[in-house]
Amino acid sequence: MVDPRVEKLAKVLIHYSLAVKKGEWVIIQGAYLAEDLMRAACIEVLSAGAHPTIHADIAGSHHLMFHRGNDEQIAFISPARKLEFKKADKFLFIMGGWNSKEMTGIDPKRMALAQSARKELMDVMMKRTAAGEVAWCGTLYPTHSSAQDGEMSLMDYEDFVFKGGMVDKKDPVAEWKKISLRQAELAKRLSRLNIIRVVGKDTDIKFRVAGRKWVNCDGRANFPDGEIFTCPLEDSVEGHIRYTFPAVYGGREVENVRLVFKKGRVVEATADKGAELLDAMLAADPGARRVGELAFGTNQAIKVFTKNTLFDEKIGGTMHVALGASLPEAGGKNKSAIHWDMVCDTRKGFTVYGNGKPIQKDGKFLKF
Repeated sequence: MVDPRVEKLAKVLIHYSLAVKKGEWVIIQGAYLAEDLMRAACIEVLSAGAHPTIHADIAGSHHLMFHRGNDEQIAFISPARKLEFKKADKFLFIMGGWNSKEMTGIDPKRMALAQSARKELMDVMMKRTAAGEVAWCGTLYPTHSSAQDGEMSLMDYEDFVFKGGMVDKKDPVAEWKKISLRQAELAKRLSRLNIIRVVGKDTDIKFRVAGRKWVNCDGRANFPDGEIFTCPLEDSVEGHIRYTFPAVYGGREVENVRLVFKKGRVVEATADKGAELLDAMLAADPGARRVGELAFGTNQAIKVFTKNTLFDEKIGGTMHVALGASLPEAGGKNKSAIHWDMVCDTRKGFTVYGNGKPIQKDGKFLKF
């Protein structure tokens, strides 16, 4: 028997997040473990009169490519995949697999190679998204692997996932519309600021954001959602930041990351664990050393760190500073094959300043 919350989630994803219309080509991608959600989403796509295409990954397929493939094979992007990114109208990416740690033994340089090869697809997606030609949404289906990462039972993790997406509410869409209105007002106030400065434990970092748009993330591109982001001017970032949470990439954790910026570029990067992966990602291309995103997490239903960025970057009272590709809808211009969200818990001992005045203290926004 399918959990009724899964069917409810599918309705929200297809009709609210993606707003699928008749005749559109919709790509649904996920692991076989997410079969119930993929099937429910397919039903909703068909009910909208659209055309679904399903890609279901098998266990270990990604690890197999990195373990057995040569560089040419790892970097290969199929013509069919390129066509989808150029022509499909909507994409639903469903996370949640068998083993989030399967890439632990893979050479970070091979992971960086694969990410660099995908830059072509990322550029196409960002360009089409900025032009309003395509919409995408990333979500997660709760599995034992993700529950273990979050140190929960599967039952508790399911409750955590569905609560974070307001799927436990009678009318989730109505709840997200309320959130959208609140965040729109906050984004409007943030847009008046020219300089953002974040000060906390081993952190003092400054960003220029004049002329850049603050984007209200209200359950459209990510689900669950709950953040407001912008893209700082590419050469403006100065100072240092120590991330209080591990930075997670491809299931691998990089702990106690400390970055130093000068004229917008990372000039020093250290970590207590996973430094090799951090160095490899920073060397992926010139844009990997610049900030692609500055954001505040606003989802008060998500309170704990679970080693899944989809949820962790939304934790109410946190912020994240992402390395790599900017997001065109915010006016960003940085190009990179990576976009690595690193989350900092600013709920205790941190103050955020806007134009020199406090706008957030201990994760709570002040009147400004």
